[in-house]
Amino acid sequence: MPVERINPPELIPPQGHTHVVRATGRTTLYLSGQGAYTADGALVGADDHYAQTKQAFTNVLTALAAAGATWGDVVKATYYVARMSPEALERFAAAMHDVIGEESPPAATMVGVECLAYPEIDRKSVV
Repeated sequence: MPVERINPPELIPPQGHTHVVRATGRTTLYLSGQGAYTADGALVGADDHYAQTKQAFTNVLTALAAAGATWGDVVKATYYVARMSPEALERFAAAMHDVIGEESPPAATMVGVECLAYPEIDRKSVV
């Protein structure tokens, strides 16, 4: 699927996202949100934003690969981070970079929330 990433110079320089993504083609995938769980349901990295974010992104890559896609095919992402703080944001960004690398980022929105779906991840990240 051809993807064009556009960052107009009139907008703030992007950090970990792209302002506009144009995707053309005929296949669209919809992924459910992924948390920091292994296939057997074990929580990874209790009380550690970095470890949980890293596992969540690893799970996203696994889901994409199952459909024959890569992170480079992603055109829009929404990130939910419970109890957002500067430290949580820094650890989220570090884990995202370590898993995704330098691939072109999608258009993205990050939302700080009070809690997530499961109590054991109420202080962590979901992508």
